[in-house]
Amino acid sequence: MTSYNNTRATLAIAKASLRSIFRSPSAVVFSLLFPLIFIVIFANIGGGAVSVDVGLAKSSDTLNPIYQLLKNYKVVRIITKQSQAEMNKNLDKGSLDAIIDIQKRNGLPAFTIDVKYTAASQEKGNMLRSMLKSLLYQFNTQAMPNNAQKVATMTETTIKGREYKYIDFILPGQLGFSLLNIGVFGTAFVFLSLRQTLVIKRFFATPVKRYSIITGEMLARVSFALLGAIVIISVGHFAFGFTLVNGIVTVLNMLLLSFAGLIIFMGFGFIISGVAKNETSIPPLSNIITLPQFLLSGTFFSTAAFPSWLQPVSNALPLTHLNNAMRKVAFEGAGLGDVTHQLLILLIWGIGIYAVAIKTFKWE
Repeated sequence: MTSYNNTRATLAIAKASLRSIFRSPSAVVFSLLFPLIFIVIFANIGGGAVSVDVGLAKSSDTLNPIYQLLKNYKVVRIITKQSQAEMNKNLDKGSLDAIIDIQKRNGLPAFTIDVKYTAASQEKGNMLRSMLKSLLYQFNTQAMPNNAQKVATMTETTIKGREYKYIDFILPGQLGFSLLNIGVFGTAFVFLSLRQTLVIKRFFATPVKRYSIITGEMLARVSFALLGAIVIISVGHFAFGFTLVNGIVTVLNMLLLSFAGLIIFMGFGFIISGVAKNETSIPPLSNIITLPQFLLSGTFFSTAAFPSWLQPVSNALPLTHLNNAMRKVAFEGAGLGDVTHQLLILLIWGIGIYAVAIKTFKWE
């Protein structure tokens, strides 16, 4: 008599669970259709309110009146916390629209302004150019109204950079949103349902091992999530020009990051399935976990736009680091070895989550 094959049992459970996921309209809508709808909408309307991100060179003088006037422009967001190397890198990829360096001199002109633009952000660069010319005209006119010599002058240079489109920002966030939904809601609902309908108890009457049940359900969700990720990335790339610097290698790296993120998010689902008393309590518990990450993890807008007191909260969330890693891999061509900081934080989250999940998860 041959021994029972738990590997075959695991694959059978995975196949049945995957089939049930595809038959569930809510799973397909929330995990695949919604992210695609958001991508289509935001890819066509852009990033909402216009702001020009201007890096202030470390050597720049900040006590002069020109800088004080520039700070009053609400549309201009002056970046001071990045290092000079970070500013140059961000200018090259277009996530920074310009770098400005204001110097005070002895004699006339009393102030010189050196502005470096990027071809990757021409529209916003032109906006800044118009504002600076208007500012300098008013400043020179008021300072020396009867003198043709200028008190402040400006020099401009433009570097060639790779265009950073809004789809390059929004798609990784929507991919993370999809993984979060699959991991939290999908896992929580399925294990609570299996427990309440006594399916797990029936499994225990067979030679199926407990790890086969867990592994089979996880394989089904991983397969569904990775298929969804491929669809989202493909639609973004071919329909809206989502940047994949290294082609198929970039896609594979994004799928590996998706796998890591999904495993962590499933840990939240295991915790909720153990804590929830019934199916009606799953949505509020899940929203406590998903909603803050959905709003604060840079899904739609950069976390740099948040108030300073809120940024530590945002930077502590696992979805924030998954989104950041995805964007670095896709647009900057980073490898997995270049996002070890984000992966380390995700690993710490994973250890903590599964330590709690082991304590709270219930089989019956």
